[in-house]
Amino acid sequence: MSPALKTYFTKQTQAAPLAVFRVLFGVMMLVSIIRFWMNGWIDKLYIKPKFHFSYYGFEWVEPFGNYTYLLFIICGLSALFVAIGFKYRVAIITFFLSFIYIELMDKTTYLNHYYFISCVSFLMIFLPAHNYFSFDAKNLKKASFYIPNWTIDSIKLLLGIVYFYAGLAKLNSDWLLKAMPLKIWLPSKYDLPLLGNLMQQEWVHYAFSWGGALYDLTIPFLLLYKRTRWFAFILVVLFHIMTRALFPIGMFPFIMIVSALIFFDASVHHKILQFISKAFKIDKTEMDKKIETIFFQKKKNISITIITVFLLFQLVFPWRYLAYPGELFWTEEGYRFSWRVMLMEKAGYAQFKVVDGKTGKQFSVDNSDFLNPFQEKQMSFQPDFILEYAHFLGEHFSAQGHKNVEVYVESYVALNGRLSQPYIDPKVDLLQEKESFKHKTWILDFNDEIKGL
Repeated sequence: MSPALKTYFTKQTQAAPLAVFRVLFGVMMLVSIIRFWMNGWIDKLYIKPKFHFSYYGFEWVEPFGNYTYLLFIICGLSALFVAIGFKYRVAIITFFLSFIYIELMDKTTYLNHYYFISCVSFLMIFLPAHNYFSFDAKNLKKASFYIPNWTIDSIKLLLGIVYFYAGLAKLNSDWLLKAMPLKIWLPSKYDLPLLGNLMQQEWVHYAFSWGGALYDLTIPFLLLYKRTRWFAFILVVLFHIMTRALFPIGMFPFIMIVSALIFFDASVHHKILQFISKAFKIDKTEMDKKIETIFFQKKKNISITIITVFLLFQLVFPWRYLAYPGELFWTEEGYRFSWRVMLMEKAGYAQFKVVDGKTGKQFSVDNSDFLNPFQEKQMSFQPDFILEYAHFLGEHFSAQGHKNVEVYVESYVALNGRLSQPYIDPKVDLLQEKESFKHKTWILDFNDEIKGL
C-alpha cells in the first residue's frame, strides 16, 4: 500500500454523518416495509401466485406461504433496530439477509432501487454506523465521536456510481435523439396540476431526456464540491420530487434525497441529530461530552478489503453486457444490476403451445391459468422469464400425463415505440434450452440499431 493510501486510511472524521445515514436509512426501510404490507402486496405478489419466477442459481428461494408475513416482520424490526442502533451488527445483517431473501423470492418484482438497498445494507455491515448516537453507544467501550474517513467516503462512492452509471446508460440514441421512452410516458400525465399541458409538448420530452442525463452525470461531483453542494442538494430534492410525481416508484425518491445528505459536513448532521434529540427528549449534549475526545480504535479486520472488492465489483459488473452480442435493450443480457433506470418501454405478446413430439398433437396455453397479470406482462418481453416459464409448463403438463412434451412460443415485442417484431425463434423447443450465463441464441435479431453505451 502506498504512503498516500496509508495516510488516507488513518484519517478520521466526526461520526455524525454516518449516524444520520443509519437513522434515516433504517426509518426509510421500516416505512417501506409497512407500506408494502398495508398495500396488500405481500399477499398479491408472494402468496397468491401459483408460480414464481426465480433468479438463476437461486431457484431454492421461495415464499413461505402465510409465514411470508413473518419474514417481513423480521425485516421491519431489524430496520427499526438499525435506525436506533440497538444490537446494530446483528440488526443490519438480519436486515440484509431478510431483504435479500424477499427480493430473491420472485424476479418479477426486480427494481433498481431494491438492488440499491441491498448494496447499501451490505456495505453497512462493515461500517461502524453504531458508534455514535445509538443505543449501542451507551456502552462507552463501543462509542466514538470520530470514525475513519473511508467509512463515509465508501457510501459517497456507491452513490456516485449509481448516479454516474445511470447517466452513462442514458447516452444512447433512443434517449437523446428520440426522447424515448419519455415521449411515450409523459403524455399520459395530462391530469397533473399545472404540468399536465406541458407533458404533451415534444420539447418537454427532450428537455427531460437531456436534463435527466446531465443530472445523473454531474450530480455526484456537484455534491462533492462544497461551493455547489447546497445547489446540488436542491436539485436532488426537485429532481426526485418530480420523478415521484410522474412515476409510481414508491419510496425510492425519498431514499435518494436522504442519502444525499451524506455529502454534507458534520455540522449539518449535528443539527439533524439535535432536532431528533429534541423530538425524542434525548440529551445529545451530555452524550457528546462523554465521548467527544474518543477516536475510533483501529481493529484488525478485513472490512477495508471487503468494501474495496465490493466497490470494484460495482464499477466493473455493469459492463458485462459487452460480452454479449446483439442489442442490450432487446436481449436484456447484462441489463439488470447495472443501474440502467427507466430506459425503455417494452410490451410483449407470448403464446405458448405444448406439442407431443411424436404425434404432433398440440394445444395452446392460457397464461392466466398460471400467472397473474403483472407476471404475464413481465414474462412476455424478457427471455429468461420466457425460458423459465416454458420449463414450468413442460414439467406441469408432463406431470399431468402428457407424453413427449415439447414447448414452443410465438412471441412479439415492441421496444420504445417501434412496431412489434418476432422475438423468440418459434421453431426452438424451449425445453431443450437451459438457463445459463451464455448468450441465448434463440432470441431473434433486432431489426434496428440503438447507438450508445
